[in-house]
Amino acid sequence: MKKKYKYINYKDNIADVISQYPETVEVFLAFGLHCVGCFANAFDTIESGCVVHGMGKKESEELLDEVNYVVEQRLPDSKNVAV
Repeated sequence: MKKKYKYINYKDNIADVISQYPETVEVFLAFGLHCVGCFANAFDTIESGCVVHGMGKKESEELLDEVNYVVEQRLPDSKNVAV
C-alpha cells in the first residue's frame, strides 16, 4: 500500500508540480530526476519518473516526503495569523 501525502502524490504530473511550486525543482534534481528540464515532464507523473530513473519504493517515498515538505514550507502558516 502506498503512503498517503498531503499535497503532492505519485499521480501528480511533474510539469504541473514544478510549475505551481518551482522551489521543488531542487528536490527533483537532488534525487536524480533531471526530467524537470526535459520535454517528457509534461507527460510523466512523479511515479513514472521514479520508475524510469530506477528509484525504489524507499527512495520514491523520500522524494515525495521532501517535495511535500518544501510545498508545506511555502504555504501560509495559519497558526501565525493574528486574530
